Amino acid sequence: MLLGIGKKKSDWQSVKKDKYIKRTAKDKRRDSVRSPHRAEIMNEKQPCNILLAGVGGQGVLLASRIVSYAFFEAGYDVKQAEIHGMAQRGGSLSSHIRAGGKIYSPLIPRNSAHFLISFETMETLRYLDFLSRTSIVIINDHKISPPSVAQGLEPYPENVSELISEITKKSYLLSGQEIAEEIGDVRVANSVIIGFTASFLPVPLKVWEKVYTQTTPKKYLKLNLKAFHKGNSFKFV
Repeated sequence: MLLGIGKKKSDWQSVKKDKYIKRTAKDKRRDSVRSPHRAEIMNEKQPCNILLAGVGGQGVLLASRIVSYAFFEAGYDVKQAEIHGMAQRGGSLSSHIRAGGKIYSPLIPRNSAHFLISFETMETLRYLDFLSRTSIVIINDHKISPPSVAQGLEPYPENVSELISEITKKSYLLSGQEIAEEIGDVRVANSVIIGFTASFLPVPLKVWEKVYTQTTPKKYLKLNLKAFHKGNSFKFV
């Protein structure tokens, strides 16, 4: 469903040299409650590394562009690299996003992803070597059986969370499809996942809303924004 700005300097708060990011009271409250890791993942020398994973047909690459555009609109240098498998046939694919003061390479080094965002549960396992003990893993609890599983040649792995916990304790499992269905359309599940991811990132909500307005057909915009805000306000207990 996800398809494919006048600024006054007085409206912006400088957060680092040559960077101006609009801050609202809601953004500041969210910073203090939702994202204790921002200070360590965003600085001039250390860019924010986000790896998105899924299978063809899930809209992973479009989701990646939305995240990239949001960073760009917020004033960061951004590099993105897409790695395609047999995407049109449900094959594995991923997208690397790096954002910061100055980015020279779009590819995330091994053990250096700050975030792994997986839109399909099993796909998370393909990218464990990009994680470190401080990585944050966000998983859409949605299973798409690859051909070998569909044909009964091998089982679908049931120990995904256990394998992740051996590397990092910072993992979140969201029922994106269920949440989206409650909103009104299961096809906006990606916006739920993007919204939750955005709660950790130093990009104001108004920027995300602007990017959605620029990238989403008008007739789908309201539903996608509703899903985004649902994910953004989601809290684990």
